[in-house]
Amino acid sequence: MKSSENPQQSAKNVCALILCAGSGTRAKLGYNKLLYYIGKKTLLETTLDGFMQSYVDSIVLVIHPDDEAAAKEITAEYPIVQIVYGGATRTESVRCGLQAVQNCDIVVIHDGARPYVTPALINKTILSATQYGSGIAAVPAVDTVKTAENGQITGSLPREKLWCMQTPQTFDYAKIIAAYDAVKGNYTDDAEVYALAGNTPRIVEGEYDNIKVTTASDLFRGAPKRTKIGTGFDVHPFAKGRKLILGGVEIAHPKGLTGHSDADALVHAVMDALLSAAGLPDIGVLFPDTDKATEGIDSLQLLDTVYEEIRKIGYSVGNLSAVIMAQAPKMAPHIAAMRQTIAKHLHILPEQIDISATTTERLGIIGEEKGIAASATCLLFY
Repeated sequence: MKSSENPQQSAKNVCALILCAGSGTRAKLGYNKLLYYIGKKTLLETTLDGFMQSYVDSIVLVIHPDDEAAAKEITAEYPIVQIVYGGATRTESVRCGLQAVQNCDIVVIHDGARPYVTPALINKTILSATQYGSGIAAVPAVDTVKTAENGQITGSLPREKLWCMQTPQTFDYAKIIAAYDAVKGNYTDDAEVYALAGNTPRIVEGEYDNIKVTTASDLFRGAPKRTKIGTGFDVHPFAKGRKLILGGVEIAHPKGLTGHSDADALVHAVMDALLSAAGLPDIGVLFPDTDKATEGIDSLQLLDTVYEEIRKIGYSVGNLSAVIMAQAPKMAPHIAAMRQTIAKHLHILPEQIDISATTTERLGIIGEEKGIAASATCLLFY
């Protein structure tokens, strides 16, 4: 939502117009590609998530009537979204959306089929439109572009002057609605309409990851580039007079694990996996054993801190896999509770977590029941 740290546009009402009225024919799904799931979320939800973290105050979602039920179900979780029907072409859909916008100073027009747009890019276009009247996301062309006729090359275009248009394309609302009222016909982007009405569109450098999902292969292009994998490992020795805590669950046993905190080896491994994936310092750096404030602390409190650290830089947890290495006690009766507990603190579903347990066939310090170890691997989405 709108940030108080942006005095240049804090007095402006910013509305986003997200176009989702296409049929998705080229994606060959048989339904609107924005309803396709990548992981736990549809492409539409991924698009909306980016806008919910931007300076945008309200969203008009332009849809095809056939998608109304699905769109309403999805947008129930997004209170600032209003749904309207689009037209037969992109230009007609934009006109429908612009007419539905209310109390708007700056309008952000975006193709819903660009689900990997970042809040930072959205905000850059808003600030440009506030200052100059427009902010058009575009990236410099990286390929050599030729003109051709009948399969024969007829010329070359100067690459240094070529930009590939993206969305969002953001405008002073009064200027863009006047442009759409004045300019007739159908166009593939809003900057052209704006220019034909006598205005000069201003470019904001976009992001190459801001791809447009058009064909079936595009469905798999964005997500893998926006993931990070991390691993973690921890081991603690047994000691008398200590509770045995693993995965935030207390387990009956004659001995517990010893350490500066509650010595929850599983949660510690999970935290290090998360920090590793996010490129942050490990728990030994964040929570040193010389810090009296964390002495004897519940490791789930530390996990809450780690979660906030990765969330602040834009990561969410995709899934988590962990292994407990213990000769005794038996872990199977407690794994379901561990999954529930860790999932709650990471704000994900238990189904996104797998925890297994193994012995070391009585080999080493684990097999000799001198301690318990745990390893974890996680996938983060950005």
